[in-house]
Amino acid sequence: MITVTDLTKTFKSGGGGTVVAVDNVNFSLHDGAFASIVGTSGSGKSTLLSLLGGLERPSAGEIRVDDKTVSSESDHELIDYRRHTVGFVFQNFSLIPNLSARENVMLPMEFAGMPKHERESRAIELLEAVGLTGDTQLRRPSRLSGGEQQRVAIARALSNRPKVILADEPTGNLDSKTGASIVEMLGSLPESQGTTVIVVTHDEKVASATNVRFNLEDGRLVRAE
Repeated sequence: MITVTDLTKTFKSGGGGTVVAVDNVNFSLHDGAFASIVGTSGSGKSTLLSLLGGLERPSAGEIRVDDKTVSSESDHELIDYRRHTVGFVFQNFSLIPNLSARENVMLPMEFAGMPKHERESRAIELLEAVGLTGDTQLRRPSRLSGGEQQRVAIARALSNRPKVILADEPTGNLDSKTGASIVEMLGSLPESQGTTVIVVTHDEKVASATNVRFNLEDGRLVRAE
């Protein structure tokens, strides 16, 4: 279960003032939820996702994932949290250009210390699960379509069996048909993998596909459905 309590994140602005990116946000999510965080550009949704993923530290408040208080962990503990508890999917795919699709999926497992034969076997299995088979797995990102690259990114995010998948505008660089297939795939993960999926989006079609929806305005949670 994810529990967020009085979560706030502020930044110093260029003029010396303070910008409140996330403002006293509270919510909870049960395991296996498919949730969206919805808002316009600048609403704080990507900052909230970064806080949930341990990429940013909050200025105040608390994030708990099961019995782990993520918001107060040490740098070393946060590295472990990002490596084993969460998986990330980004709008721009963020694949390593000189590695094949299979090698991109294997990389997080290498950082986690998994033996090579196990890494390769799991990468093949995950890529097949997202619809990439045969020689496609051996292609570098430049030889894959946008939809194929995002499928690789999802497989990579699943590589270390994370409890939570955090996806930041995962359909933003895709056409509507491909984007719909990616949303469908993300929505299947809670049942097929037992994973909680949280998607940041400004797209109403994406948000409508999720089971739980949080609306942000100016860093504040204004509605939860």
